[in-house]
Amino acid sequence: MTDIRKVPKATLHRYPVYLKALRKLKAEGATRVMSRELADYVSIESTTIRRDFSFLGSLGKQGYGYNIDDLIRIFSDELGMNFDEKIILVGVGNLGKALLNYNHWNHVVGEIVCAFDLDPASVKGAGVPVYDIKDIRQKMPKNCRIAILCITGDAQETVNLLVENGIRGIVSFSAEHFKVNEGVYVKQVDVVSSIQELVFETNAMQK
Repeated sequence: MTDIRKVPKATLHRYPVYLKALRKLKAEGATRVMSRELADYVSIESTTIRRDFSFLGSLGKQGYGYNIDDLIRIFSDELGMNFDEKIILVGVGNLGKALLNYNHWNHVVGEIVCAFDLDPASVKGAGVPVYDIKDIRQKMPKNCRIAILCITGDAQETVNLLVENGIRGIVSFSAEHFKVNEGVYVKQVDVVSSIQELVFETNAMQK
């Protein structure tokens, strides 16, 4: 097994991009792909792709390329990328509803299977069951590890509740700061900060 801790973070960030492309290629009927073909598909240099893949072992053959099924299997086995990952959404406001409309994520990591909200009766057309957050212990899907947080208040209390019920990874769109214990991972999505960084970089390039 690959020691993922030794793989550069930049490479890890590109693996989901490759996986998404590989699954699309498979859906289109392709069985193998050359690094230069994949490079055109994902807009990443072929040398970078070959280097990224080398962390997972000797995957391709010169003149033949990569077997798509083998690559998908290796990503699943080595990186723990479960295509059937059960994801929950917490907070079905405007942003939460938008994410539900984007559900299935191109079948790369699974899908949102249910949602939780303070007022589930007010949520219409969610496309998945919406439960009261107070019922999370009874309604939490079996083996669910990932939650998407789209709330504007009581973030720490909600996060504590999620962790108590088995959540180990949180994608947070909340502006509130919260803490988690060791072994729980948080990916913060801060659109405002991203825009600020982009403005700064754009201005710097023009000087």
